[in-house]
Amino acid sequence: MNETASVVWHLGVALAIGLLIGVERGWKKRTAAEGQRVAGVRTYGLIGLLGGGLALLVDDLGALVFALGFVGLAGLLTAAYIVNLRRSGDDVSITSVIAALLTFVFGALAALGEAALAASAAVVTTLLLSYKPVLHRWVSGLEEQELQGGLKLLLISVVLLPILPDHGYGPWQALNPYAIWWMVVLIAALSFVGYFAMKMGGPRGGIAFTGLSAGLASSTALTLHFSRLSQGHASLRPILAAGILLACTTMFPRMLLVASALNPSLFRALAVPVAVMSLATVVPALRYWRARSSAAVDATSPIRNPLELRSAITFGLLLAIVMLLGKALEARFGQAGILALAAASGIADVDAITLSLADMSDEHLGVRTAVFGMVIAAAVNSVAKAAIATAVGGRETGIRVGLPLLASALAGILVAYLWAV
Repeated sequence: MNETASVVWHLGVALAIGLLIGVERGWKKRTAAEGQRVAGVRTYGLIGLLGGGLALLVDDLGALVFALGFVGLAGLLTAAYIVNLRRSGDDVSITSVIAALLTFVFGALAALGEAALAASAAVVTTLLLSYKPVLHRWVSGLEEQELQGGLKLLLISVVLLPILPDHGYGPWQALNPYAIWWMVVLIAALSFVGYFAMKMGGPRGGIAFTGLSAGLASSTALTLHFSRLSQGHASLRPILAAGILLACTTMFPRMLLVASALNPSLFRALAVPVAVMSLATVVPALRYWRARSSAAVDATSPIRNPLELRSAITFGLLLAIVMLLGKALEARFGQAGILALAAASGIADVDAITLSLADMSDEHLGVRTAVFGMVIAAAVNSVAKAAIATAVGGRETGIRVGLPLLASALAGILVAYLWAV
């Protein structure tokens, strides 16, 4: 492509970008009377060309020309905004003004040879403009603790994580602040997603959806909540047991996801035990689901806050302790010490030992030992939740939930022992 053809192509892209954004803005303002819009389709197209043309003049006339052009356009758009505001008496959204300025910038990018980048940015901008009702509905549906939870997640990931040192401290160099906090962010993000999955399911999602998504946040909390509900709703015990089993089922692929994120080589060895344990719980859950009652029950999530900094810090401390104990027990007792720690950790939490073993397997711990330890932790955790369901929900719920979880635990350990190599 010769130089003239290249210039024509890039200016054409600049024009197309302006027309794309102009069509979206024109459609949104299609009911407005003539002269009541800051800019129309043609104007946006011309703004894109203006940005592209001024960008091409930078080499000959200097960057000041481009800057003056941008400032002049901003002033012109502001004047049009003020005139329309005075004429109509209604608030004219400033979004169209910002969209016009972005069109100018995207046109300049296209003319400078970044046509693909400019076009991609224009498409994203147009989508963002078109989703105004959806975005407003999401914002209006946010609760204060959810907004704060999102900001806290950004704080621990975008602000804190990059400034932490990325090397080991303490005995055996076992404590890496960056690695530990990265694991905290990973678990917090999964819990955050699980919380909003349950919220979006709402009452219409019911017990099954709540149980399925609860494993991303806290399957133990869901087990306790549904077990309590089963005490007062005898006819709903089968479906509540199904919800508990679905939450426990979600824990297994979550363990696979978390471990593989740290060490992808664990995926093959862990996938089969995870699949077997999942099948052992999901099949009875589906059978209970088919026997569901038509009665109503409040199956809302017991999780009220999507993310708490105190919980994140507590998990980070727990993870650091587990990692340190893992190194110490391995140095003192070898693989037997690691497996004993996995069993003890699994009573309360699977994530910490999973992350610890995945991190150790990436350095020197064998894949077989790491996978076997993770499965033992998941098995012990399943047995603990079976005990919770029995103690809180009674004998019937305990049988419905406990037997599949016990079968899952035994099958997982057996398959992990035979499969992990």
